[in-house]
Amino acid sequence: MGSKKPFLVALLVHALSSGMILLSKAAFNMGMSTSVFVFYRRLAGAIFLVPFAMIFEGKNAKPLSLLTLCKIFVLALLGITLTLNIYGIALVYTSASLGSATINCIPVITFAFAVLLRMETVTVKTVPGIAKVGGIVVCMAGVVTLAFYQGPVLKSPLHLFQSHSGAQDDHHASSGKTWIVGCFLLLVSCICWALWLVLQAQILKSYPSKLTFTSIQCLSSAVQSFLVAIALERDVHEWKLGWNLRLFAVVYCGIFVTGVAYYLQAWVIAKKGPVFHVVMTPSNLVMTIFGSVFLLGENINLGR
Repeated sequence: MGSKKPFLVALLVHALSSGMILLSKAAFNMGMSTSVFVFYRRLAGAIFLVPFAMIFEGKNAKPLSLLTLCKIFVLALLGITLTLNIYGIALVYTSASLGSATINCIPVITFAFAVLLRMETVTVKTVPGIAKVGGIVVCMAGVVTLAFYQGPVLKSPLHLFQSHSGAQDDHHASSGKTWIVGCFLLLVSCICWALWLVLQAQILKSYPSKLTFTSIQCLSSAVQSFLVAIALERDVHEWKLGWNLRLFAVVYCGIFVTGVAYYLQAWVIAKKGPVFHVVMTPSNLVMTIFGSVFLLGENINLGR
């Protein structure tokens, strides 16, 4: 069981992330501001995590230097604040299934960054080296196909969540210009996300207190996300949360993703490295496709 634990934990993290993609898309379909959503989920995650960090690591946490604090702050800006805001806008322009499919770029990009930082090695003359290079080519070919190829459509038989203007949303998401812009933004967010995973592994080597590390990231990102949201969204009504799907999405993404999944992700990365974690990413796509069909009512096709 001990050897399987990192594998099972990584699978759980991707399952929680799949739920995040589906609920985020559902909230955006209902008109919620992407920047306000990111701020609320970061705030909820910080409120959830900080007490646990104080209770379980308060006295035992490694002393935090100013340099390490600055590194974590910049890491939160790159891998959380920028990534989530860009990814949220991309989801509005595309679909939940494509958003999850594009995440399959992350293993390739993460591996490339890991090689550049000498955390991984590639020997092309060996079978493992050829497999790694071949996997990179296949992965990128699949993403390009999803972005540009118009394939056959599988219409959803039913759904639980969809915006009142579903037909307009489908037209908006599938129009040529917005779809290409959305794909580009998804790629940018994946690059930031992959770099964040790799840099996390570097910082965790010098600062192994994972709960405190994750809590500081959440607090830093909450402050950064508030500044972004207040600059982009001035309408007071967009900041209001009721007892509806918006609140549920914020609570889920804040507690189960920002709180639980990010901590588990840091644990897996510290144990096995960033590349081990991201190789489970395709499972995210499978779960999200089923969810997008039966929960969001999205039409699934090969490509866009």
